[in-house]
Amino acid sequence: MAQRAAALAARGRPAGLAVILVGDDPASSVYVRNKVKDCEESGIRSTLDRMPADTTQATLLARIAALNADPAIHGILVQLPLPPQIDAHAVIEAISPAKDVDGFHVASMTGQPGFRPCTPYGVMKMLEHAGAVLKGAEAVVVGRSNIVGKPQAMLLLQADATVTICHSRTRDLAAHTRRADVLVAAVGRAKMITGDMIKPGAIVIDVGMNRDAAGKLCGDVDFDSAREVAGWITPVPGGVGPMTRAMLLENTIEAAERAAG
Repeated sequence: MAQRAAALAARGRPAGLAVILVGDDPASSVYVRNKVKDCEESGIRSTLDRMPADTTQATLLARIAALNADPAIHGILVQLPLPPQIDAHAVIEAISPAKDVDGFHVASMTGQPGFRPCTPYGVMKMLEHAGAVLKGAEAVVVGRSNIVGKPQAMLLLQADATVTICHSRTRDLAAHTRRADVLVAAVGRAKMITGDMIKPGAIVIDVGMNRDAAGKLCGDVDFDSAREVAGWITPVPGGVGPMTRAMLLENTIEAAERAAG
């Protein structure tokens, strides 16, 4: 990606990412700091707009409109969550699909030309790297959020996997997870997927980011028991998170390349 960014800069068309952070949520501040650092290391020009927690929706939408019209900006990222007075859906839909490098716009969710959502895209890259044969495979996604669960299912379907989406009201969750060749856990409950719920040799992707009773970071999968059964498994932290950030850079560079022709 650094090579591609350098090629754009050499043409006088450097890739530009605008990041907007509303409020002072500590976790969001860490995420944003890491994203800006990634841009610096990759040769992508980034700007960071810090807006106070009492920012109105109209003010934020006006800022997005200005960035949509700025030819030097190829990607716009509004860090979630947003303060309660702001409708996140309205904000996401206000970002031009051509600059929606998070891949949250409805165009991306429905398979129209756009950008793949960063976390599901990163998961697909990990599956590719592991040599997973997805055509005809049984894939189970636990979680149905618009950010991970639903788009993850769509990408797996596009890869010709047979996909089941499970959620909090699924009856006998283990019956579904035990038949999965690929299991993606994205439900947001610490260690809820245990080793006895996993098919031997399965690929287990843990998207969760939680804290256990001791305050230690952990995923949705009980790593210690799952690793004894799984063929491949991602750790938390250090698994899906870095891939999400990498795919943000990938989408930003792709947006800049499209704009440059």
